[in-house]
Amino acid sequence: MREKLWIYGGLLLFLVGVTFPVWRDAITHATTQPPALEMPANQKQCVAPTDYMLTSHMKLLMDWRTSAVRDNNWKYTSFNGKVYQKRFSGTCLQCHSKAKFCDRCHTYVGARTPYCWNCHVDPALVKGATP
Repeated sequence: MREKLWIYGGLLLFLVGVTFPVWRDAITHATTQPPALEMPANQKQCVAPTDYMLTSHMKLLMDWRTSAVRDNNWKYTSFNGKVYQKRFSGTCLQCHSKAKFCDRCHTYVGARTPYCWNCHVDPALVKGATP
């Protein structure tokens, strides 16, 4: 009889632990939907396809930095043939803001705070600037 109590207690504890994320989200009305990130009105597409940018934007930025600084190559030809300047402030931040774009995604996926802002200034924080 005592073994049954331990077995049932263990099974109950296991089920509570396994289903904890589901019922916690149901009780707190949390959502697992990613943040809705819309393109700016003045742009139709990014420098690369969305799927690539979701997974590899930091690789792209690091490649830009390396080729611009070390090789003095400041032009980037995108997948559709459009040529962009390899400038974080002049290209990326023309469409995306730190608060509405970068921070929301990084918070959602639990990634660390972007360190781009250690050197680059968010134009939205500069008085009179437009993002």
